[in-house]
This record gives sequence, structure tokens and C-alpha cells, in this order.
Amino acid sequence: MKEKVIGILGGMGPEVTADLFIRIIRETPAKKDQEHLRVIVDNNPKIPDRTAAILGEGPSPLPEMIKTTKNLEKAGADFIIMPCITAHHYYEELKRSVKIPMLNMVELTAQYISKNFPKAKKAGLLGTTGTVKSKLFDKSLNKFGVEMVYPSKAFQKMIMEALYDYIKAGKIVEGKKFVVDAANHLIGLDADVIICGCTETSLVLKNGDVTKPVVDPMQILAQTAVKVALGKMPIPKD
Repeated sequence: MKEKVIGILGGMGPEVTADLFIRIIRETPAKKDQEHLRVIVDNNPKIPDRTAAILGEGPSPLPEMIKTTKNLEKAGADFIIMPCITAHHYYEELKRSVKIPMLNMVELTAQYISKNFPKAKKAGLLGTTGTVKSKLFDKSLNKFGVEMVYPSKAFQKMIMEALYDYIKAGKIVEGKKFVVDAANHLIGLDADVIICGCTETSLVLKNGDVTKPVVDPMQILAQTAVKVALGKMPIPKD
């Protein structure tokens, strides 16, 4: 079976895009260069901020995102993945803009939690305010009987500071402390699992950092993309 070409709709942010590419490389069972998958990356950091747009405080990122999505299709991608959870607010519009499939990282995460943590009743979310406001994970997880747990306003502000003032600025160590504190806050609200609900949080929060399992949508996306590209599984339904 012919391998599929992966298209990465990137730039939101650039380091996360690079991190997803690295994860795909590491997940690929290759012993030499030629056994790796073809990956087309459009790293477009000029896409307007997704959270600002969702909150009505900035321009819509959708036109630029659609342009980038179509670029990947024209370049030869067989399917598209997007390493920005907040951007999944626009998933349906992006999906309709091209003829090739697009993986839904939010839905993949819900399916993963249902399969691997069947006893989980509550999932705590570490994400942008845009993701929190749009309740991206609620529908996907509620159908598996999992309730979402969100941070208090004070801790949500802390998460945004960690993301925008530290992690996106390359200050990973400083940002991690805020993220761990927020994760422990969610555990105090009875969260059974913690979701890295912004891909920047997956750069700093790992299993073992807190007392509950950490679910990393970026890793789930990378693993799924490799399996799809190698023909080991069909395009997951969302």
C-alpha cells in the first residue's frame, strides 16, 4: 500500500509545530532516511491569534487558516493535522475548505481517554481561554460519560500567563511551574485525568509531574497520523 503524505497546518505556534514533526519522526518505525514518511509543513505564524478572535478581541484567523490548508492540499498532502487545539474551534470550516481528510485532535483525545481510562469521570483541562470558552472538549467527552473540569478564573489567568508570557516566549522552565500548579488545582477539583488542552502545555507537562495521568493530545495526534500514513489504520471518524 502506498504511504500517505502528512500535511501539517502549523505556525500556531512554531515551536509546537516543530515538536509535532519531531514526534512523527520518533513514532515512525524507520531504520534509514528513506523509510521515514513524507511530511509537508506550512509553518504560518501570521495566522491571527485564535483565542483573541474567539473572545471577540481580534481578527478571525479563518481566512489565513483556509489559505494555509489549501496550500497543503495543493502541495500534495493526503490528509491534514493541526497542532493547535484552540484552532479546532474552526475545524468544520477548515474541513469543508479542502477535499482531503483532516484529523480531529479533540475527538482523538476523547476516544483515547475512553479507551485507556474507562473509569475516569472527570477530566481537567489546561487550555487557552478560547478553548475553555468554546468548550471544545465537552461534546466529545460527554458522549463517553466524562465531565469536563475547568480552572477557576484566577488559575485560568495563570495558565494564560504561562502560555503567552513564558512558554510561547521560549521560557519553558518558568512556564512549567505555573502549569503544574494549575494541574494540581484541577486535581483538587476531582479531575481523574489532566488534558494538555493547549499544545504548548504538552511541551512542559508530562506524566509523573502530577499525581493523576496526563493526557497529551499532541502525542495522540502524532501516533495516529503515523498509523494512518503507513496504512495501519483508516482515517478516524469525528
